[in-house]
Amino acid sequence: MNASSHFISRCSCDTTPRSVNARQDTKTHRNVQCPQNRSLSEHSEIRRSDKVVLVVEDERHLADGLRYNLEAERYEVTVVDNGEEALAHLDAEPTRYDLIILDVMLPGIDGFGVVAALRLKRHFVPVLMLTARGQSEDVLHGFDSGADDYLPKPFELPILLSRVHGLLRRTVWFREAAPRRSSTVATPYSFPGKTIDFEQLEVRTGGNRMSLTPMEAALLRYLTQHEGTPVSREAILEAVWGLRDDTDTRAIDNFIVRLRRYIEDDPTKPRHLQTIRGVGYRFVANPR
Repeated sequence: MNASSHFISRCSCDTTPRSVNARQDTKTHRNVQCPQNRSLSEHSEIRRSDKVVLVVEDERHLADGLRYNLEAERYEVTVVDNGEEALAHLDAEPTRYDLIILDVMLPGIDGFGVVAALRLKRHFVPVLMLTARGQSEDVLHGFDSGADDYLPKPFELPILLSRVHGLLRRTVWFREAAPRRSSTVATPYSFPGKTIDFEQLEVRTGGNRMSLTPMEAALLRYLTQHEGTPVSREAILEAVWGLRDDTDTRAIDNFIVRLRRYIEDDPTKPRHLQTIRGVGYRFVANPR
């Protein structure tokens, strides 16, 4: 990996970039934790001590920094340095991990291969991919492989923690909060021949059940909430991913292609997930 992928923590306590070539021991890494960040845990609605994060990163300095700062936020952390070992951990204990932080550039199986293998095995643990700055193709490839979010390197510690917490909160919301909400789309959403179950993260059609990732479910939920109304790609990025409107919106198109495979009788001639030229997409429950 090159020097552009170093880990940066910017806060009033420590603004020094950590070089990937620097040789530092575990005590040195502890300087990257800013005391102000500890308050984030105190106000969390998620019991972080119950959450286990798998970090897949071959750069020792970055992996150690991630471990320390996540543990300081009361997450339990396992670190591995290659994709093969990550898959072995997940095969051995498929329900142990609540989140994966996955670097794209790994020896052997790269990050794209890891997340694709997970989804093929129907492991739908949320995945936050770490990508090189400015490489939009990494972002698009990651989303297309089944990743839930991405963060470009170098990154700031508060942003990483916010992304981690957001993915975990989103997963909890889908699995626990949705059935208790009064909104009609919080309960299973049915339209001719198909049902989207936001609690179970699956689409049911006929006798088939197709699993959804949390981000696929989030996108379907947003579209069904706006049934019959065109929504822009930029609005989707902001509402579903929490990304700025200057992000490459082609990632949305890749998600739509996947969702059409789940809910359309003929994905090449979509009737429910319609493309609105120059705008974005529209979900129609009962097309004419």
